[in-house]
Amino acid sequence: MSTVKQTTTCIVLHSGGLDSTVCLLLAQKNGRVPKSLGIAYGQRHDIEIVYAAEQCLRFGIERRVIDVNWHQPNIDIPKDRTLGDMKTGIAPTFVPGRNAIFLALACAEAAGTGASEVWLGVNAIDYSGYPDCRESFLTAFSSMWAEAVPNPPRIISPLVNMTKPQIAAMARSLNLKPGDTWSCYSPDLSSAKPVPCERCDACHLHKHAWQEVDSASAITLSF
Repeated sequence: MSTVKQTTTCIVLHSGGLDSTVCLLLAQKNGRVPKSLGIAYGQRHDIEIVYAAEQCLRFGIERRVIDVNWHQPNIDIPKDRTLGDMKTGIAPTFVPGRNAIFLALACAEAAGTGASEVWLGVNAIDYSGYPDCRESFLTAFSSMWAEAVPNPPRIISPLVNMTKPQIAAMARSLNLKPGDTWSCYSPDLSSAKPVPCERCDACHLHKHAWQEVDSASAITLSF
């Protein structure tokens, strides 16, 4: 009697940034059949959606984008903060409820497609200015969703206890380079190709992570 190899389909919240792209490829590496799920909500850095599509094409992963008509509050993007500044308080770019909404959409997508897992690349070890990137939030959300629906998907966050340099090192092992993902919150859109500002928190963290991996004195963000 022959046996059929069972595969696990998972929904991966995938923005095109470093963390979510590493998460997507980790799911694939660990034998899952990942489906990339993007959320277009009017984010200023929507160039990341283009990067996510290119990543999925490169690695042969199915991609779907949900459009959310959301008039989000206008938040000033801080510039030139030090890594020490980023370690204290709530990040100025934190949007209350965003990850809860994104997770709910991903879990609903899982129910509709028969996926048994939802993966996301949140992490909060070294710069935890986002309360909804913490393990306690994910545990609470999982408990809430289990009360709301039968057979809820398992929520997996493989990067939650990793630092940015550790994530960059994992990215390197997955054949990603610094320019393969998009991190900038405030890109220069005046030219044909968007250019990262190299001043926002995301740019500084991205650069710091790859510097740690490469042990180099400087990295040019050549997106």
